[in-house]
Amino acid sequence: MDVDVFVATHRPAWDRLEHLTKRSRRLTGAEADELVLLYQRAATHLSTLRAKAPDPVLVEHLSAVVIRARSAVTGTHSPAWREFGLFFSRRFPAAVYRSWHWWVPVMVVSLLASAAVSAWIALNPDVQAAVAAPEEIRQLTAPGGDFESYYSSDPAASFAARVWTNNAWVAAGCLLLGVLFGLPVLYILASNVLNVGLSGGLMAAAGRLDIFLGLITPHGLLELTAVFVAAGTGLKLGWTVIDPGRRTRAAALAAEGRTVVLMALGLACVLLVTGVIEAFVTPSGLPTWARVGIGVVAELVFFAYVFVLGRRAALAGETGDLDARFTADAAPSSA
Repeated sequence: MDVDVFVATHRPAWDRLEHLTKRSRRLTGAEADELVLLYQRAATHLSTLRAKAPDPVLVEHLSAVVIRARSAVTGTHSPAWREFGLFFSRRFPAAVYRSWHWWVPVMVVSLLASAAVSAWIALNPDVQAAVAAPEEIRQLTAPGGDFESYYSSDPAASFAARVWTNNAWVAAGCLLLGVLFGLPVLYILASNVLNVGLSGGLMAAAGRLDIFLGLITPHGLLELTAVFVAAGTGLKLGWTVIDPGRRTRAAALAAEGRTVVLMALGLACVLLVTGVIEAFVTPSGLPTWARVGIGVVAELVFFAYVFVLGRRAALAGETGDLDARFTADAAPSSA
């Protein structure tokens, strides 16, 4: 094969392909079709040159042209910042919204149970005596006692990191252990209810319920909501094991499992916010109304995020699952 003749014959097509590739985002329909056709021809030319006239310089040049054209024709992966934005603007809020039928009942039942435990402990001295020794209770509930000093026990930054890590593990446990028929999730919820109810009941019995609410509300509203979201989602995963619906059990668990992992990442970010509030706002010298107000605003923002932004994304078809590009192909089901 005469390389010079081959190059002279096809060089205009290669140059045209380079020109269209540089303008790939501003092509007309006809130009896009031309780009695809020229890319296919150039790929064939490259294969021919490699087989019959392996000129290193020419092959390297045409390879670069074909690679750039392939990127323009097939598209490239979304930039990391775009995936990040899609996750927080669509996928995560949609996933939380789609599971609200699970976590809202969990939240209501848990709060009512915590209130009942608090009232039971506060109104029954015998129960208080069974919980701890009188001296231990006084040490916990006295002004400046263990309950109050806990929030300033460490430097704020390290305290925030410790609280965030602990809460993230609790949320992850609720999410990931839900696959065991939801039983570990129920245990975590029961432990949470008892802990909150115990502290609230003892503080109420000491006549310091206002201090308890003033300290726990700024961070506790959003923190507990995040835990309830994790628990509700974990229970939903556990129910999927029992009843996968029209999908096969493997397909249902794969889809729910991917959503659970994304939820874990999103809730970790939510809990980071609550950790910062607990470390810097709860023990601060701000008036109680200001500290509580910050907690209420954070909670309202989260609910608006889920029930406005998340609902809109869910109605548009967002499921909270990974993009189809990152999941394995699945056989069609009867659903």
